[in-house]
Amino acid sequence: MIEPLRDNDPSVLGGYRLMGRLGAGGMGVVYLGRTDAGELAAVKMVRAEYAGDEEFRARFRREADIARRVDSAWTVPVTGADTEGEQPWLATAFVAGPSLAEAVDRCGPLPEGAVRVLGRVLAGALAALHEAGLVHRDVKPGNILLGHDGPRLIDFGIARPSDAGATTLTAEGVVVGTPGYLPPEQAEGGTAGPAGDVFSLGCLLAYAATGRPPFGTGPADALLYRTVHDEPDLDGVPGGLAPLLRECLAKDPAARPEAAGLAGRLADDPRQADRLPEGDALAWLPDDVVRLIAARSAQSLDLPSVEPTRVDAPASGKTSRLPGRRGLLALAAGGAAVLAAGGGALTWNLLRDDDSRGAGAGAGSPGGLALGVLADLSGPDRAAGREQERGVRLAVARYNARADKPFEIAVRTEDDGGSSERAAEAAARLAEDDGVLAVLGPTGDDAALAALPVCEETVLPLVTASPGYTRLASDALGGGGSRALLRTGPSNLLLAWSLAVHLAEQAGSERPGLLQDRSLGFTGTEMTSVVSLVAQRNYGHTLYPRVVPPGVLETEGFAPVVADMLDAGIDSFVFAGPPEGAAAVARELAAAGFTGPRFAPQAALHPAFLEQAGDAAEGWQLTASFIDPASAPDAEDFAAAYREEYDAAPGYWAAEAYDAAALVLQEIAKAATAQGGPPGRSRLAGALREATYQGITREYAFDPETGDFEGQGSFLYEVRDGGFAFTGPA
Repeated sequence: MIEPLRDNDPSVLGGYRLMGRLGAGGMGVVYLGRTDAGELAAVKMVRAEYAGDEEFRARFRREADIARRVDSAWTVPVTGADTEGEQPWLATAFVAGPSLAEAVDRCGPLPEGAVRVLGRVLAGALAALHEAGLVHRDVKPGNILLGHDGPRLIDFGIARPSDAGATTLTAEGVVVGTPGYLPPEQAEGGTAGPAGDVFSLGCLLAYAATGRPPFGTGPADALLYRTVHDEPDLDGVPGGLAPLLRECLAKDPAARPEAAGLAGRLADDPRQADRLPEGDALAWLPDDVVRLIAARSAQSLDLPSVEPTRVDAPASGKTSRLPGRRGLLALAAGGAAVLAAGGGALTWNLLRDDDSRGAGAGAGSPGGLALGVLADLSGPDRAAGREQERGVRLAVARYNARADKPFEIAVRTEDDGGSSERAAEAAARLAEDDGVLAVLGPTGDDAALAALPVCEETVLPLVTASPGYTRLASDALGGGGSRALLRTGPSNLLLAWSLAVHLAEQAGSERPGLLQDRSLGFTGTEMTSVVSLVAQRNYGHTLYPRVVPPGVLETEGFAPVVADMLDAGIDSFVFAGPPEGAAAVARELAAAGFTGPRFAPQAALHPAFLEQAGDAAEGWQLTASFIDPASAPDAEDFAAAYREEYDAAPGYWAAEAYDAAALVLQEIAKAATAQGGPPGRSRLAGALREATYQGITREYAFDPETGDFEGQGSFLYEVRDGGFAFTGPA
């Protein structure tokens, strides 16, 4: 929980504005901090009485060094530190989630499958720690944070190098660690090596499976005695786990498995030894734990320095700027001048490029300049990928038709088939071509997560339109920021924010019902969390939230939960799930005669929703980050050119891809005029983040630090006469 600052707490520490307290111990306090740019961090400050203790300062200096040395996705990266100043501090990335201790205390023991996932991920983190020559020495439930994208091992305060010759900063005979979770050798005041961490992990997993520590509770002396002399209490541990945990809890360190081997034994497939199950990053946890994580994520957005606001249409009639990831509940201040997209009649004289789609195929000849298109052209999102490729080609053709162009640009296309592995390989091929100045795409989130690290190596601008994963750059790059990413559409959080405001102000809802189908993954969690937060904080409304597990459509169906929500007296319905689930819910609501406002996410804007819901779909509203080019007034010329070239009406994402490419071409032309030649990739990446642009779909502006989109880009569709009718901005 985030607690308010106290009177004697500082307001600023090491460049971080302190927002609240995350916790406190005998040696220091951990605060929630935020940089001037808006990034959140957990900032540990050493208490004044210990700052002058050279031995303690040396230990704190070592903690910072150790945290920097650990290379694992399941630990938190250091974002800043000052171990030598008058007030030592250490900042790590903030994980908006409960500790394992809180989750088990509030929600009860985890099922066997969840314990196995937790164990293999944490064993993988310990393996990385041990490989770096380090030992944690305090693995316990309070040092495991459950984030929306997986668990994290934190707090290296008493970690130390594992080699026997390393200098220890603990007095001989002093027991360090947490009684009940430390190994016998550590309980007796000795030195614990990597095997000691495995023992502690065994205690932690037994606690997760049963809700109690394997050596009981009580005074520290009693816990230490039992750890050394008694057998662990594993009653209640599932039979498939008990033998393995008993090995971990062997009194003899040599009899315990190594962390890397333990990770493999806890996984059904050894290749997934230190990974979460594919798909939903929260699907392995029980629903009540997921709700707790969602509540913590929502609370992290509810920062005391952010003032609630409402969106009013500006007098000009143009859309207002929405908050970026860093200021979800406050509008971005000010506004840069917007460059016009070029005046006069559009010239669409198309210069066709090679239409090949194979790996490595494209129009850009070696030595020529090109925009890369990385899209799903043969996989599950091939319809959207095809539209994005066509939008880019139209933008390049228009650019090439200009008489004042500094040079011609070609299009080089790569098909990732919706596969993360293929996306990384395709991005590598584009990055290897020095003539490719920027890449437009990919189509999906998973492909973007795979392609971004590849583009980052050469700072090849990766300009995305459709991926909405909220923390794309930081998650893809292990917690660090990206120099290459430019997101030209809103994140899932911003899309949900727009829905929440529309729900209260335009739909007039005061008691919305929120149903999250976990089949949609964390996107659904984000949607319901933000809608809940905005409705309660900004408007004081009362909500009725429910969560159903993946696959409920094939088991008991949605009838019981829908009936329960209607009995609670809701006046509107928000469904966060896939199209098939939305159709089933629509039929249940129609059968019950419910005609209040009904909303579904972008994922449900799919023919399957219309086909399976039938007449029950009428009146449903859906949020999206794309326009319908055939219906939007500002896209008439684009739609006409598209029809002329492709003999069809433009589909979803075509106009957004066109705008993204036109923005990149604008900055290429500007740089060429200024410096007499094409810009380098790094220079172009920086220029794109500083750019503003008036496109046919929206005004474009970006956070120069993160590359996040900071404009208004959320739209509404309504089901009318069996089709999706575009109604304009949300």
